[in-house]
Amino acid sequence: MKEQITDQKPWLKQYPAEIPAVLDYKEQSVQEYLVQAADEFPEKSAIHFMGKEMSYKQLYESAKKFAGYLQYLGIEKGDRVAIMLPNMPASVIGYYGILLAGGIVVQTNPLYMERELEYQMKDSGAKAIITLDILFPRVSKVKDQTSLKHVIVTAIKDFLPFPKNLIYPFIQKKQYGIIVNVKHEGTNHLFTEILKQPQKELQTHSVDFAEDLALLQYTGGTTGFPKGVMLTHKNLVSNSAMSEAWLYKCKRGEEIVLGILPFFHVYGMTTVLISSIMQGNKMVLLPKFDPETTLKTIQKQRPTLFPGAPTIYIGLLNHPDINKYDLSSIHSCISGSAALPVEVQQKFEKVTGGKLVEGYGLTESSPVTHSNFLWDRERVSGSIGLPWPDTDAAIFSTETGEPVPQGEIGELAVKGPQVMKGYWNNPEETENVLRDGWLYTGDLGYMDENGYFYIVDRKKDMIIAGGYNIYPREIEEVLYEHPAVQEVVAAGIPDPYRGETVKAFVVLKEGKTVTTEELNEYARKHLAAYKVPREYEFRSELPKTAVGKILRRTLVDEEKKKQQNLDEQKRA
Repeated sequence: MKEQITDQKPWLKQYPAEIPAVLDYKEQSVQEYLVQAADEFPEKSAIHFMGKEMSYKQLYESAKKFAGYLQYLGIEKGDRVAIMLPNMPASVIGYYGILLAGGIVVQTNPLYMERELEYQMKDSGAKAIITLDILFPRVSKVKDQTSLKHVIVTAIKDFLPFPKNLIYPFIQKKQYGIIVNVKHEGTNHLFTEILKQPQKELQTHSVDFAEDLALLQYTGGTTGFPKGVMLTHKNLVSNSAMSEAWLYKCKRGEEIVLGILPFFHVYGMTTVLISSIMQGNKMVLLPKFDPETTLKTIQKQRPTLFPGAPTIYIGLLNHPDINKYDLSSIHSCISGSAALPVEVQQKFEKVTGGKLVEGYGLTESSPVTHSNFLWDRERVSGSIGLPWPDTDAAIFSTETGEPVPQGEIGELAVKGPQVMKGYWNNPEETENVLRDGWLYTGDLGYMDENGYFYIVDRKKDMIIAGGYNIYPREIEEVLYEHPAVQEVVAAGIPDPYRGETVKAFVVLKEGKTVTTEELNEYARKHLAAYKVPREYEFRSELPKTAVGKILRRTLVDEEKKKQQNLDEQKRA
């Protein structure tokens, strides 16, 4: 029987004895793992944030208090509550507080502008949002156009030790030019005031492990319109359990996890936030990535696990003083969100002495489906690795829909307990990607004879810049609204640091003029900073098919050829 299984799943032959092919999952909700950790490790540090520690007991008590307050505000089982925060204690307390109250978390990117925020709040039907003080004006502008009834406001200074908490507002004013004062009254609530109040009555709810949603994680799609990925407790818990099995040399309750990957991205949320709580490990949180701050933090806090993205590792390697810092505490890193260059992998391993391997996943799979081995096996350069335990993967022909022979290119599809329930209020898109139990990824790749998978291209037009998913149509819709623009297409072009960066090809209306600077300023008013094109090119016309469809791929190929020519000139 085992031989039959490994013939169908050749990657299982590569598994070391320590990694089981099938896992036994406890049917516990995501929040129950916090209750368990607080009972097992009450005095152990759960969070380190910029010089201040929070124990598991303190974290659980704070989350419980926040949950009671949410119910006091009228949040009932199944209601959506948004979190629009960087990595900080409030984002962890809020996350588990929402779940303890019976709510569904809606992760929201703090970089979103009003247009993007309004769409997500309307689509999710969120009744409340937790946000940062400097983001409060942005939320206030869209609140009345959405289902939001309550805005809960926190600040970085709220969780800093003395005297940093007194100094930080002045630093913030210098950085952002504003100080926001919000009063705890009406529909506005202060996070610090909530935590000061006595525990309000907390009604407990039963959780259907396989069916009840824990999270709405928004992503884009081939249409460019954001979709709410419905992730259940089973989806999130199973993916974290797979991570534990894969990292079999890690010791429960003893690891220190560096939390740079943002929790509003599913990769950071699963590999740092949920997995740390499930394992009883300590999280060292940073609200944003800054190379020097990160290097100092690694030296001082001695993290052992460092989930990241290529741009993060590249940013650290390019710091001129990296060799002055002791990074030897890091023993394991899994890189995701974009392809990991081999030279980055080798250089980072050299400076840390740890292991850095590439993995693969997508929001719809909670997110990880594949990874290379960290230990006891040779790495395969250029491969995303092998499927995780309980995860099936196959390559299907884009023409016939049938499985292709080993080594042939087709569309990668995956199956497993981490695969989403579907898209929120979007059965048509759900049917497009979930077929016969398989999640079709939209990525083109192949599998070799040993069960290692490789991605060769994206079926989708999605751009991945600095680990962020960027959808061209969203950018195009904004630029099309500019009065001088007749036609526009956004595409991802090669970038040595971000992997890809956004370039907009623009045709202007006859008699109209606009500068690159003016277009850039216009885009920044309507798009998050990472979506704004880094380059603009004005053309008299764009390449099109006979029926008038713009050939985006032709433009991308032109840019790649330009880059190749430049590289050849440098080598010459």
